[in-house]
Amino acid sequence: MANAREEILGRIREALKVTAPKPHFKSESHGATHSINAKPWLPDGGETESARLELLSENLAKLKANLIRVPNAAAANQALAQISQTKNWKKVAYHSHPLVSPAAEALPCEKWEVGASLDKQKLEGCDAGVTSCEALVSQLGSILVSSESSGGRSLSILPHVHVVIATTDQVVADLETCFKQVLEKHRSKLPSMLSFITGPSRTGDIERILVLGAHGPKELYVILIG
Repeated sequence: MANAREEILGRIREALKVTAPKPHFKSESHGATHSINAKPWLPDGGETESARLELLSENLAKLKANLIRVPNAAAANQALAQISQTKNWKKVAYHSHPLVSPAAEALPCEKWEVGASLDKQKLEGCDAGVTSCEALVSQLGSILVSSESSGGRSLSILPHVHVVIATTDQVVADLETCFKQVLEKHRSKLPSMLSFITGPSRTGDIERILVLGAHGPKELYVILIG
């Protein structure tokens, strides 16, 4: 028994010496992080800022989300106002944030800053919910929101349209980088809620027909500054 135990532990010690591949790679050869034979089971997120932005744009389009690139915060405010006018919004809910508050408060409709007291029926009656985010993952076209950046899940789920205002420096390549960034930012005080949003709400349960807005917003807009 002792010999078998030592043999198993010896194999474990040897295996731990091998460098593991990145989370989105599945290597066929031992010890190779980026082996020629490695088969990715998640796509790359881009090695440069321009590559990440291009991938993010492509993935958001595939997910039927709307990306609007603007040069500065003032242009972001104008972009949100343009969406509001086009969609004829009557009531908008938003979470207090330096990027979000000025844009939401300037809208020519009824505004509601969502605080600690949450009225779900009132949220369901809003045409749109406007939030910021923690990060945008180019690898998947996903948006990470938190209780700190979006005031909880309800604001990004109950209104018919969800608008995210973010900056290009929030775009990260992959999930690994995303989680590292969140841990570095919040350290031991992580937000009580972290949630990934990947396109508008959808379902294909009924006869495999894709339906948007089944369990959440029917439309998703990302206003990206920079």
